[in-house]
Amino acid sequence: MTAALLPTLSPPISRAIAAILRRRVPAKAFSSLRPPSTPHRFLASASSPYPATPPPTLRPLSTVASSCTAARAVPARRDLLMLGIETSCDDTAAAVADLLARYGGVAPKMAEEAHALVIDLVVQKALDDAKLSGSDLSAVAVTVGPGLSLCLRVGVHKARQVAKSFGLPIVGVHHMEAHALVSRLVNKDLDFPFLALLISGRHNLLVLAHSLGQYVQLGTTIDDAIGEAYDKSARWLGLDMRKGGGPALEELALDGDPNAVNFRVPMRQHKDCNFFLCWSEDSSSIGN
Repeated sequence: MTAALLPTLSPPISRAIAAILRRRVPAKAFSSLRPPSTPHRFLASASSPYPATPPPTLRPLSTVASSCTAARAVPARRDLLMLGIETSCDDTAAAVADLLARYGGVAPKMAEEAHALVIDLVVQKALDDAKLSGSDLSAVAVTVGPGLSLCLRVGVHKARQVAKSFGLPIVGVHHMEAHALVSRLVNKDLDFPFLALLISGRHNLLVLAHSLGQYVQLGTTIDDAIGEAYDKSARWLGLDMRKGGGPALEELALDGDPNAVNFRVPMRQHKDCNFFLCWSEDSSSIGN
């Protein structure tokens, strides 16, 4: 998997999160977040005629180890109960997952404050809904990137707190790898290899998943991710952004005419799997 598929945290953010984890989490628990002695190597994306890219090379994911590797620190039992915490952007999420061992437009500061206000309640509700307490858990999983650094810290702090209280290991989860693999959590019959289309506010990726920790990026957006395109379009149109650009555009489109504008199909001459999502006069030549 390339840096484009699993974007690493910038060094200052990585050091800050590592410092948070080291401060109060036992060393044994923190070891689950360290890259293995022989790091996972991820297959690079296929070269594309546009934009120009260097030839594919194998490269390790240096900053954030694959969660598949980190999970090796979790006890090898068949009845694993994992508390997962996700705070990479503006949504606060927590859930308890019953795992099988064999499967192995946001203001950052405001989002951080919102996470801090609700993180305790959200985690407690996840445990209550699962009818469990912290002592029933096998490990704590937490998003460590990519994402907004201020928001990630809230989740890491909470994960550290739970891990320390109950003597649990922490599994650092890479945001985009989780997107790629979550289908296997809800669909037990899904086996490798499979295609995954990852769509988020910041990343649009078409990925071939060969096995745990081994992926090929087949395509990505050459301009804006779909979430960015939605937000930009909604702002340009002066729409209400309180619910996000996507919902605002969708509401407006309900009364629209799909035949009002004859949009050209972009990139018809391209032989790769890349996307082109944000048309403008300056970039119109790309559409050929």
